[in-house]
Amino acid sequence: MQERLQRLPLVRLGDLSSVNGLNFMSSLSVAVAHVPSPPPAFNKPIYVTQPLLPSLELYTERLAEVWESKWLTNGGPQHAALEERLSKFFDNSNVSLFNNGTIALVTACQAFRLQGEVITTPFTFPATPHVLSWNGITPVFADIDPVSMNLDPANIEPLITNRTSAILAVHVFGTPCDVSGIQTIAQRHGLRVIYDGAHAFGTRISGKPITDFGDATMLSFHATKLFHTAEGGALVVRDAEVKKRIDFLKNFGIKDEFTVLMPGINGKMTELSAALGLLTLEMVAEEQKKRRAIAAIYRSRLRELPGIIVPSERPGVVGSEQYFPIRIDAASCRTSRDSVYTELRRFNVHARKYFYPLCSDHSCYRMLPSAQPSYLPVAQKVASQVLCLPFYGALSADDVHRICDILSHIVLGGYCYA
Repeated sequence: MQERLQRLPLVRLGDLSSVNGLNFMSSLSVAVAHVPSPPPAFNKPIYVTQPLLPSLELYTERLAEVWESKWLTNGGPQHAALEERLSKFFDNSNVSLFNNGTIALVTACQAFRLQGEVITTPFTFPATPHVLSWNGITPVFADIDPVSMNLDPANIEPLITNRTSAILAVHVFGTPCDVSGIQTIAQRHGLRVIYDGAHAFGTRISGKPITDFGDATMLSFHATKLFHTAEGGALVVRDAEVKKRIDFLKNFGIKDEFTVLMPGINGKMTELSAALGLLTLEMVAEEQKKRRAIAAIYRSRLRELPGIIVPSERPGVVGSEQYFPIRIDAASCRTSRDSVYTELRRFNVHARKYFYPLCSDHSCYRMLPSAQPSYLPVAQKVASQVLCLPFYGALSADDVHRICDILSHIVLGGYCYA
């Protein structure tokens, strides 16, 4: 009888005298025993992420050093120390710190003198195509891979023209792109490869840092990121001469007191941000460990829910643990992503639709030929399904299990189950 009750629709008293041939009243006590009560809502909002913060006491000690030096910006001691630490972290001395990741990516376009068209993904934060537009470059959107949700190399080559100067790919959610496939295409056509690694701090492929691939990788150190400086970013390049050009560009193109070499911009990181970064960098490994434990709970609890697709782990890849995105297949789930998103809010769980809508659907890009939805069927589908769940080390195991209980209630709601 329990096996049959697992699939029985919920009913109200007096609705029916029997259900699927079972006497209603004789089975009522068993059925009621298997109707789940809604899990309790959280007393305070549970957001998709929470900034990693050192103790205020430790930060104050760092600030005391800044106050003592009276050096607040323009490459002071804190900036130099963080750049050195990150160079060791990435095993690459060509690291340039920035005030944010967007300005870093704008500067990368200038450093490599990109022009014409650049092929990129529509499934990303708007800053990715924006940096191209700000440089007078036309974004050309290519469809994405249905599993990794990254730019699909198979869709890049048909879009290359004599105006194409680069490929701007994104390691979405810290999942690495097909770097080998992209590099092969770039070499065949003489293109630069720039990676938007905003989510990919700490990602490794076969032991290599994610910054080892392509001509340059941008990193975001925004407060929402695994490693952050409140606001900040970096460019990591493979060529020391390119780093020199980047360092001029981010400081107005100034060489010395009397010499300006090129039109530049103010992209410098402050001493206050660098000081915070020196402390949060020491916390990253432990935070990743906590997030991996949370991811294990999510995978174990959610993979059996109908229509819920959880991210898979790839052999040879160490992920950044930046986000935990699930996808909701409405056809199998019997509910939509948007419905789940709304219902989660009722329980004070603030998941996010990263990334919806697609960049190609925004008014400033939808007129581009490559932005037509018919050219981007995979990206359109993924954008309608994706939902990032709360994911940060301060979440307790009980909190994560309760989020899973809430999701189960939403997805399976309306049906009796054992």
